[in-house]
Amino acid sequence: MNDISWKEDAVKASRTLNLINDETINQVLLALANNAIAQTESILVENAKDLAAMDKANPMYDRLLLSKERIAGIAADIRNVATLPSPLGKQLMATERPNGMKISKITVPFGVVGIIYEARPNVSFDVFSLCLKSGNACVLKGGTDAHNSNSAIVKVIQSVLEKFGLDKNIVTLLPAGREATAELMNAVGYVDVIIPRGGKGLIDFVRDNSRIPVIETGAGICHTYFDEFGDLENGKAIVFNAKTRRVSVCNALDCLVINEKRLTDIAALCQKLAEKEVIIYADEKAFNSLNGNYPAHLLEKASDESFGIEFLDYKMSVKTVDSIESAVDHISKYSSKHSECIVSENQAQINLFEKTVDAACVYSNVSSAFTDGAQFGLGAEIGISTQKLHARGPMALEELCSYKWIIKGDGQIR
Repeated sequence: MNDISWKEDAVKASRTLNLINDETINQVLLALANNAIAQTESILVENAKDLAAMDKANPMYDRLLLSKERIAGIAADIRNVATLPSPLGKQLMATERPNGMKISKITVPFGVVGIIYEARPNVSFDVFSLCLKSGNACVLKGGTDAHNSNSAIVKVIQSVLEKFGLDKNIVTLLPAGREATAELMNAVGYVDVIIPRGGKGLIDFVRDNSRIPVIETGAGICHTYFDEFGDLENGKAIVFNAKTRRVSVCNALDCLVINEKRLTDIAALCQKLAEKEVIIYADEKAFNSLNGNYPAHLLEKASDESFGIEFLDYKMSVKTVDSIESAVDHISKYSSKHSECIVSENQAQINLFEKTVDAACVYSNVSSAFTDGAQFGLGAEIGISTQKLHARGPMALEELCSYKWIIKGDGQIR
């Protein structure tokens, strides 16, 4: 590939965004939402081409799938972003020095944001809307599996930009293939930050190979700890929802950790999972309790490899522990620091869990399925950050900003 033009075009486009007011930005977003609905059929035609090349049994199939309902939901998210206040130009601090020099710190865009993502065409809309609202140009590097879908979506976006007389290079879709990925990760001086969205393999690859600063997002190895003081009805609902609501997403449950004093309840806790054909990999104690109480063809003995896996499928491991401390130890060993949950009616246990579990989102008596920017009231999200520098948890508009210092004076010298 080795094409410098897209890099220069993206930087130039990012500068034009600094001169566009928020009212115009909102008008563009609302027009895009309407255009997405109007172009639903053409988008679905291209999406069908991608789907035809993927095995329906592949957990990524659900992420790749678009429908009229999903596009309507995407359009609703875009409209929601348009209603949010601009994150730009906020004064974070202001001071006047003894010499009369006035210093303020204000929020500004990153500039050019690169996104590397797998078979998730909805990300193309989500990323663009959030980047536009936060004043950033975006460079998209989607997976080969979704290239037809992404191309159709970017065509829709660019048509709206051109209608408003804006630079179409505010959004750039790179070609399919690894060469474009490598060029994006080495675009020093052009791209300000890269955000990978996908599984652990993708995130590790980008972090290890990018020369551009990376915000790690997405990989979710999520646990729910059913405490000795857990309410069974709450536990049943939370485990079922967290595991089966949508298995292909990063906030889905991967491992149920259960206190050994509640093994008599594990059959009831897991009963509804059988309706969805969830395969359970249970450690010895849990297996003995489930054996004969859970469909035999869905129950297997766990091995060491059954833990620390983001299944992205109708599969789940079960670990038995003797205390909350042991539960925290297990979670600490295998967690990706995404979303962790405790089910308990004991406030002291909850407090201990909240203070000692190291994750971006820590839940008590709530399904981890809520780890989502829209569910947190942030509008659409650009990803779930699992690191600690700059951003953590659901990332939306504010996390797509940096800041700069503005210094005003009347001739002061040092």
